[in-house]
Amino acid sequence: MTDSQESAVPSRPSLGVRIGRIAFLVVAGIVVLAVAAAFFVTWTIQRSFPQTSGAVELEGLKAEVTVQRDDRGIPTITADSTDDLFYAEGFVHAQDRFFEMDFRRHVTAGRVAEMFGESQAATDAFLRTLGWRAVAEAEVEAMDETTRGYYEAYADGVNAHLATRSGAELSLEYAVLGIQNPDYAPEPWEPADSVAWLKAMAWDLRGNIEDETERSLLAAELSAGADDDAGEAVDTDEMLAKLYPEYPFDENPVIVPKISTVPALETGAEPASYTPSESGAEIQQATTTIEWEETSNVIEAASELVGDVGEGIGSNSWVVSGELTETGMPLLANDPHLGASLPSVWYQVQLKCSTVNDACPFDVGGFSFSGLPGIVIGHNQHVAWGFTNLTTDVTDLYVERVVGDEYWRDGALVPLEQRTETIKVAGGDDIELTIRSTVHGPIISGLTDDFTAIADDPEPALAEGTAAPVAPPAGTDDAEYAVSLRWTALDPGTTATSIFALATAQDFDDFRYAASLFDVPAQNLIYADTEGNIGYQTPGRLPIRGAGDGWMPQPGWDSSYDWTGYIPFDELPVSYNPSSGYIVTANNAIVTDDYEHFLSRDWDYGYRAARIAHLIERRAAVAPLTAQDMRDIQMDDEMWIGAQLATAMADVEVTGSGAREAVDLLLAWDAQNSASSPAAAYANVLWSNLVQNVFGEREQPLPIGGQARLFTVVADLLDDPSDPLWSNPAIDVDGMEAMLALSAEEAYDELVALQGDVPARWNWGDLHAITLTSDTLGTSGIAPIEALFNRGPYPVSGGASVVNATGWELGVSYATTTVPSMRMVIDLSDFDASTWNHLTGASGHAFHEHYTDQTADWAVGAQKPWAYSGKAVKAAAVDTLILSPAG
Repeated sequence: MTDSQESAVPSRPSLGVRIGRIAFLVVAGIVVLAVAAAFFVTWTIQRSFPQTSGAVELEGLKAEVTVQRDDRGIPTITADSTDDLFYAEGFVHAQDRFFEMDFRRHVTAGRVAEMFGESQAATDAFLRTLGWRAVAEAEVEAMDETTRGYYEAYADGVNAHLATRSGAELSLEYAVLGIQNPDYAPEPWEPADSVAWLKAMAWDLRGNIEDETERSLLAAELSAGADDDAGEAVDTDEMLAKLYPEYPFDENPVIVPKISTVPALETGAEPASYTPSESGAEIQQATTTIEWEETSNVIEAASELVGDVGEGIGSNSWVVSGELTETGMPLLANDPHLGASLPSVWYQVQLKCSTVNDACPFDVGGFSFSGLPGIVIGHNQHVAWGFTNLTTDVTDLYVERVVGDEYWRDGALVPLEQRTETIKVAGGDDIELTIRSTVHGPIISGLTDDFTAIADDPEPALAEGTAAPVAPPAGTDDAEYAVSLRWTALDPGTTATSIFALATAQDFDDFRYAASLFDVPAQNLIYADTEGNIGYQTPGRLPIRGAGDGWMPQPGWDSSYDWTGYIPFDELPVSYNPSSGYIVTANNAIVTDDYEHFLSRDWDYGYRAARIAHLIERRAAVAPLTAQDMRDIQMDDEMWIGAQLATAMADVEVTGSGAREAVDLLLAWDAQNSASSPAAAYANVLWSNLVQNVFGEREQPLPIGGQARLFTVVADLLDDPSDPLWSNPAIDVDGMEAMLALSAEEAYDELVALQGDVPARWNWGDLHAITLTSDTLGTSGIAPIEALFNRGPYPVSGGASVVNATGWELGVSYATTTVPSMRMVIDLSDFDASTWNHLTGASGHAFHEHYTDQTADWAVGAQKPWAYSGKAVKAAAVDTLILSPAG
């Protein structure tokens, strides 16, 4: 090769250059793929977003419907007829929240495995055993024609949305679900899908079944253990009474210290404002009411999906008369406490008839459940109302003696009711499930560990929970024990009808009629109207018991322990314009313990109620109350037990300068669980360590459970330094002072590990932060999928059994798990000035602007006005969608 030829041959790039080019090509390829993936993901996400402006033609509408949305995406729906109104609500709910709705109906029907596979089969078995779907179908069948029409119109609206979209066009979740379950497609919506969600909410607010189970298992342990950790004999009755004390009537308030005399509801009568074609319930005749003077983890399967009765489940509500307010009109505040969920359990909406008359009587705004027509909590033109959990005992466990397919009942064998259902499993084989029931309800032992443990050793619980020790009936040695569940929600009821009666109530009589229909879940109902009246009504279907009181499981073979009926409605507590000028409900005892009917022994212990009442009285003594006062009270962070601990720690010697510095923070603390507070962080960690050292770290651990109950238990212990529970040989502690010192030192060490060794830099908000987690794919275990749907963490103030009730799990984590799911303050002088907020946002679509746009405000307690009058709604609208009949 000549020199000229060599010079014509291109030189070969160096290795570094070649690597660089390859790297560039690889990076370029990655970028291209990433951009393509981003476009694909963005397209996939956004194509499910709802159309909120312009026009849509829909089959089944009779006339045009207007949907106006404000800057938070909250819709106001206006229609000419009730059919079109609820049709449009179904359509709008499905636009924003259909995956949530679809998932919920699979939960309530026990069909989650059809979506998510074999891992959910045990959950389905439990929920099928409870039979919520069957009860919902029976309730729909029993509805009057008018109410059933509302549910059918709503279902038609949901299905109109389904007719226009499928798969990922409905929601991003379906794109992800399609990877695992490509054959899944949503079914048409039915009225029973809506009604069944009320059963799920009743389960979330079910009351004392966890305490009843916990006490039963503890009785068995104490009976078997005989001696405590110090070798002393344990009296089971005494220990149960100490760990589950009675409500502190002498310290904390009851809701209705004086029952009002009000007109009786007439049997079968419905108010003119809501006239279903048939009576939805039989209303008991009134009797003369009595006036009193004021006196100063169980069931994990269902709880994972529906809601656990965890720390903080409850609610606050109160109503203040115009005699105490700046405007001279009532103020009504409400913040229901539920498990944190994403999206929020609530959906804010207004439903307006273009002309309000008997044929179309709705002009109502407030919070709904997606999947359910109507408004659950809110106001109309004249009346506002709010809810808190009643905490009455509406669930009982019965121990049954079973022989084959029969069980013992009053000395004779009777057949079990049995049915077989098929659980379909995505990607797996069908599972045949046999469900057995007694006269009390379904047999639930064998489905969860706790209920099965009761069936394995029920005698101690029966000995403690019955009027006299109950032995198995003679001749039943070959029988086995089982546990059945008696629960008001498993009988068909009328709550699904009461929602519309509430929405159209015009006065207190109408309100009480609606309350008479609201049987499950049992709730405290508060009331205010534009005439200046305030009120309260205990609603619900509340059992009258025979020989037992439901505090412990009862013998199913003896009918004297059965429920004998329900308390007549007109004998339930009621308050109307009380002389105090206000009514406070916070899951505390409803009445004093001389009320003629048994309601419960498992109230919340009243610390929130006492604090709210104190703040109302203190502020009203200085100046007339304002809506801002109500909002401030909702965000009050005082930790009652923290203040008691600070007092108790004043003379306790702790080891180490760091621990002493932490205790000094506590002694100077204002007892407010503010997000920025170092002392609040220390107080809560100290409380957690103390509870675990006193109750959990024993050779025979004692139940921890709800913090409100423990406030009372530990306060009683602080008043008695000689109580043997202060000593715990398992951790080498002898006496109250040693227990407090050890807990304080451990709390310091724990906080140093979590937030560093400079106490002034500690803060409660980060320790107590909330991460909003999707109820389904948010716990998939696959980080990229979880990142699509989860949001946070957000710093949070408040705490357990604090008015700002952000609950957390003792011994598990300080992270917020239960929340004030929404907050509202309704101003009866000006509905447009009423303020509202809830945990997340209007949308259930990940990455939508309204997915979590209310969360930052929620965390700091900021509420915004919500336009109600026609003029204000029009001014606030940023999007208007016209729904019109097709063709």
